[in-house]
Amino acid sequence: MRSLRQPGPAPEERIESFAAAGRVIEYVLQPGLSLNAALTAPLVAAGLRAGAIAFAGAELAPFRYVLPGPARDPAHVAWFSDTHTPRGDPAGRTLVERANATFGWRDGAPFVHCHGVWVEPDGSRHGGHMLPEETFLAAAGTARAWATAAVAIRVDPDPETNFPLFHPVPAGEPRAAATGPRLILARLRPNQDLAAAIETLCRRHGLAAATVRGSLGSLIGARFADGREVADHATEVLVRAGRVAPGADGAPRATLDLAVVDMAGTVHEGVLAAGENPVCITFELMLEAG
Repeated sequence: MRSLRQPGPAPEERIESFAAAGRVIEYVLQPGLSLNAALTAPLVAAGLRAGAIAFAGAELAPFRYVLPGPARDPAHVAWFSDTHTPRGDPAGRTLVERANATFGWRDGAPFVHCHGVWVEPDGSRHGGHMLPEETFLAAAGTARAWATAAVAIRVDPDPETNFPLFHPVPAGEPRAAATGPRLILARLRPNQDLAAAIETLCRRHGLAAATVRGSLGSLIGARFADGREVADHATEVLVRAGRVAPGADGAPRATLDLAVVDMAGTVHEGVLAAGENPVCITFELMLEAG
């Protein structure tokens, strides 16, 4: 399987994870707010500390984003492009087709890491890493979050990759007991197959079946079950649909349908080939049990 040599030492434990009772919240993204504020404010108000969000239908203006790119120095295996603005009318609106976001905390303030697919004012369809503090809502969209108060997600320096990265940490006692679904919050480290890591995670937490919710990260290229391949060594991805169910031997088997964005901003979509899609920098994962 493909791999990239990261600049720092690789910890033996490749999956960080916690289980917690959670809540499912549906809400409207309010126009006039930054994407960061629109996505996080209702969750913070509800006393939640971590979550995975899926949203669609919002119109953005102004909108700023970056694409995966080659490393600019030996301290990283990949980096980002320069900041992009939408093609077409500079004053036009970009329509979010679908996007996933991880809700957590950076420097003590609520923050989201967000990947999406969108249609720009000139009608072109692209995807990538959305800049949530430089992007604003021009028209409302709808969001659904799978979130918890029992675990936090926090940005910390990661010596292995030399990036500041989200990862789950204990949050202390929640303000109120949750009675919703059982959630597994995880961060997957580089150079492990995405589906295999999800199956390992399910075995760790005793899950026979689960649904992947609002998850995102990066892969070393991508290979699809139908034979298509994305050759770029770094891609930004989001899970469109993901399901874990018992295989013929009774062990958990993951099926993942992803949107994969290459270094040109082109979106490739489909079911991943099993065992052929290693994580590049990180993967932020939310599983709902059952």
